Amino acid sequence: MRAGRVAAQLGKKVAVAEESKPGGTCVVRGCVPKKYLVYGAEYGAAIEAAQKYGWSLENVKFDWALLRDSIQTEVNRLSGIYAGILERNGATLYSERAELVDAHTVRLTSSGKEVTAENILIAVGGRPWMPQIKGIEHAIMSDDAFLLDKLPESILIVGGGYIASEFAGIFAGLGVKTVQSYRGDALLRGFDDEVREAAGVVQVHNGIDMRFGSSPTEIKKTKGGLIVSFDDHTKIGTDMVFMATGRKPHTTGLGLENAGVEVDDNGAVIVDEYSQTSAKNIYAVGDVTNRVNLTPVAIREGMAFVETVFKDNPTAYDHRDIASAVFTRPPIGVVGLNEAQARSEYGESVTVYTTSFRPMKNVIADKPQRCFMKLITEGKDERVIGIHIVGDDSPEIIQALGICVKAGLTKADFDRTCAVHPTLAEEIVTLKPRDIGKTTAVS
Repeated sequence: MRAGRVAAQLGKKVAVAEESKPGGTCVVRGCVPKKYLVYGAEYGAAIEAAQKYGWSLENVKFDWALLRDSIQTEVNRLSGIYAGILERNGATLYSERAELVDAHTVRLTSSGKEVTAENILIAVGGRPWMPQIKGIEHAIMSDDAFLLDKLPESILIVGGGYIASEFAGIFAGLGVKTVQSYRGDALLRGFDDEVREAAGVVQVHNGIDMRFGSSPTEIKKTKGGLIVSFDDHTKIGTDMVFMATGRKPHTTGLGLENAGVEVDDNGAVIVDEYSQTSAKNIYAVGDVTNRVNLTPVAIREGMAFVETVFKDNPTAYDHRDIASAVFTRPPIGVVGLNEAQARSEYGESVTVYTTSFRPMKNVIADKPQRCFMKLITEGKDERVIGIHIVGDDSPEIIQALGICVKAGLTKADFDRTCAVHPTLAEEIVTLKPRDIGKTTAVS
């Protein structure tokens, strides 16, 4: 969307082929509708906590259909805006799938129309992947979760990444009896170990039944619901099974071989630092390249493509120190290196600062959930190379802190900054080394 709009604004002849709604995974079946569901789940917890703050509540009820339809109305509005932006800037929008015929030609699969172009940008993203176990046809995936006819009384969510952890918090917050099962021993593989530990505590405090160390082998449909068998010989009965077991680049059947575009073993398009594929006039950005699978990264890569191809300004987007968030309840915000990565790269010059505390909002509400913060530095100057937060508003906080890490600020810069009191964020400028009165994510 961004690359097409900006290229059209430069006066280039642009066409965009989209088999679904304009806006991509993020707008249509990802970040945007997901976060609205998180908001919906948070209202339930807020209503419960409000009673500790003096509010008397009666006849409180939740209407899934109203929330679902309100979200889809907003999704359609946003998608329409994206389509309008393309058209107003002179780009042509083809509302059908395109497949490559050769390096300069695509075929629109519904109409059969062939379109030629000097340059082609592949930005088809990824799609949910589910293990092909017996009975997998009885499971849903993330695309389906936004459009359920009704909420189940119970759900089993299989997976331990962003999507599994976020949707477990959503369903539990909406009153569904939720089990989250993951083959590993801690959630959010690739994150800092203490953040992973804290994420598991977050889920438990939200009433989620956490199961680790096993993988499903079969889903059996019965009169009373579904029975899921696992490789450790355990079984779980549930009304719904949600497979959040990963995503893969959406390249199957795209005709990449017809254009000489190479992919890796996972189906991701192989690109260089400028997002150029093995076919010199074809570029690829976003999740289809399986570099950093985040919407804002895809947008930046699209802008770099325009600079490189149409402005004679070769531009490679810097994928280091990208801030990101996981919208569990409370959410997680991270930027930079985790502790294991930092020690691997910088060895003994690494210093770690942590704190764990109960936010003041949770004290009167009598909620056990704590906030965890971790700041990692390297060298004598203590350049900040990683920040990790588990707690309310951490995505909003990490956006600003991402600027600090990208700019190479030091712990002294943080220490010189006066705290804003009383806030959760003030703790980031008052951190002490972990080996002084050591705290942990769950203490």
